Amino acid sequence: MVEILAPVGGREQLTAALRAGADAVYLGTQAFNARRNAENFTGEDLRAVVEECHHAGVKVHVTFNALISDGEIAAAEAEMEKIAGSGVDAVIVQDLGVAALFRTHCPALPLHASTQMAIHNAEGALAAYELGFRRVVLARELSLAEIKSIRSKIPDDLELEVFLHGALCVSLSGGCYLSGIIGGRSGNRGLCAGPCRLDFKCRGRNYVLSLKDMSHIEHMAELQEAGVASFKIEGRMKGPEYVAAVVHACREALAGRKPNMDQLQAIFSRSGFTDGYFTDNIGQHMFGIRTKEDALNAASAERETGNIVRNVFQKVPLKAVLALEKGKQSTLTLSDGVNTVTVEGDEPIVPRDAPTSEEVVRKNLSKTGGTPYFLSELIYHNEAGLMLPPSAQNALRRAALEGLSALRRRVEPWDFDPAPVKLPQRVSHKRQGIWLRAMHPEQLDFDEEAEKILLPGELLTPELVEKYGDRLIATLPEVNFEADSARLTAILEKLKGLGVGDVEVWNIGMLHAAKAAGFRIHGGAGLNIYNSLALAEYQRLGLVDGVISFELSARDIEKLGGTIPRGIMGYGRLPLMRLRACPGKGPKGCGKCQGQTTLTDRIGAEFPVSCDGRRYSTLYNTLPLYVGDKEPGGIDYAVLSFTFETAAEAEKIYRKYLGGFPPRVERTRGLYYRETK
Repeated sequence: MVEILAPVGGREQLTAALRAGADAVYLGTQAFNARRNAENFTGEDLRAVVEECHHAGVKVHVTFNALISDGEIAAAEAEMEKIAGSGVDAVIVQDLGVAALFRTHCPALPLHASTQMAIHNAEGALAAYELGFRRVVLARELSLAEIKSIRSKIPDDLELEVFLHGALCVSLSGGCYLSGIIGGRSGNRGLCAGPCRLDFKCRGRNYVLSLKDMSHIEHMAELQEAGVASFKIEGRMKGPEYVAAVVHACREALAGRKPNMDQLQAIFSRSGFTDGYFTDNIGQHMFGIRTKEDALNAASAERETGNIVRNVFQKVPLKAVLALEKGKQSTLTLSDGVNTVTVEGDEPIVPRDAPTSEEVVRKNLSKTGGTPYFLSELIYHNEAGLMLPPSAQNALRRAALEGLSALRRRVEPWDFDPAPVKLPQRVSHKRQGIWLRAMHPEQLDFDEEAEKILLPGELLTPELVEKYGDRLIATLPEVNFEADSARLTAILEKLKGLGVGDVEVWNIGMLHAAKAAGFRIHGGAGLNIYNSLALAEYQRLGLVDGVISFELSARDIEKLGGTIPRGIMGYGRLPLMRLRACPGKGPKGCGKCQGQTTLTDRIGAEFPVSCDGRRYSTLYNTLPLYVGDKEPGGIDYAVLSFTFETAAEAEKIYRKYLGGFPPRVERTRGLYYRETK
């Protein structure tokens, strides 16, 4: 049975979700989740929330989908123990280190792979499955055809969850660093400030990073047919009116009725909705902002949602057996299919007139208003033709419902091993020096003996392979959707034919594919390695070394444990976003930007955008990162990443970095030496 999964940012949203008919809710505690600015719940609140939800036939999924540092692991373990003790139904996780902690402390608790894990293809879903995840929350940017393809390639017992309605980030899931880099509030740490909603300009257009909200409610039947198990509603920062309206619309659609999309648009939208990714119709029509008219419409629309939450949505079917025997107390048995309660009541009497009819019994036992129950089946035994007054029937019903509710509210905590996990100690390695990474081979035409050379696998030639020999690492595409599966296969086959043995990956799906093909795998910054446990997990998956997240501070980098070499981004324009809906694409399509354009923010700062020619683009930081004169400690190598530099510029930067000289032009230290949240 398909699930409607509602967002719950606080107590009022929880009530709205339950009354509107959600099948499950997802919520966060006070820390370690992707919406830390929501009201959220304390660890102590969770048990009561689970009791209330389970009584209503609703599951509870807890979000633990932020990256954590080594210094936060003890606090994370304490929070995990509270979550396990509350009896929640699943935990949503991004950080592989967090997943390892849950598997160690509480192996039976189901884990769901967050959309922040950037699972865009079947390879990513299979990697999550092999790590023990029971469900994958697919990236929002997938088309229906891609969702179908993924479903066809993965095990039947791996569930798929998709976002159905709500805010749409322009950046690919899990790959946005804009808020962290320009404002110190990391989206991967649950504090995204939403800078993409500000006025970035490009080629005469405004707000080019602000997408309309998505809505696939009218496509629910197609998604069901595609094998999706859960429909997720975005919006833990939204109000109860929004939650109620969207859940109700989903219920209407599942029942075969037309949902009131005008009401949904009035409740909250940004100049309407888009289904551009879902229908593979990506373009400027997907972009929109929140207008004054949108805000005015919301006030009146919210008042109309009162009818939705006035009555409790009754979703728990009950089987009732009422038995009347002469000389014995009446008995009523209620069952929800799992729990059964039998209560005794008044002794029936011989009637002066007619006996109590089944019609009267059904009417009285159906009075379940204010509860999540409805009478679906009645078995009535009254062979002696006796009479039981309505008051006695009502008393039986109330007693039985109370007893059944007590059973349904029982919480079964998960077994939890409280012993703290011992972090791996760092194994020192011989300094590997500098790795040079370039977008184009000609950028590295200068003759230097860098430790490693990283070039796009698609651009490699026999001459380049011979030139660089064992130093060469082929970089795989940083973005690879399910639609690109054949292309990835072709790249890997080409590399095998060229005799290239090493590849760099920025995504768990790429890692899975490269490992299956037998390559030595080097981890790129897109893997978001933020703690020692995550580094160890990626080693277990096949990494021989890895670049640490450039959102981690120098202080935390220096303290990282683990046995494989670790590197940093030492120079380069940091990729702030990966985009499938290109902000530089005009109303009439591509063709004018020559694969490169620039966005300008409110203060005039310019952010380069590069297109890879496959409908994907990357937004880069306005200034390059440089730490040649101030490297974090505890690293084994530094990657110098060249994007728009000429060979002469790249050589100059390389020599300065090698000599530990400070930059002569304006540069940024990134987040290595800034206080971030």
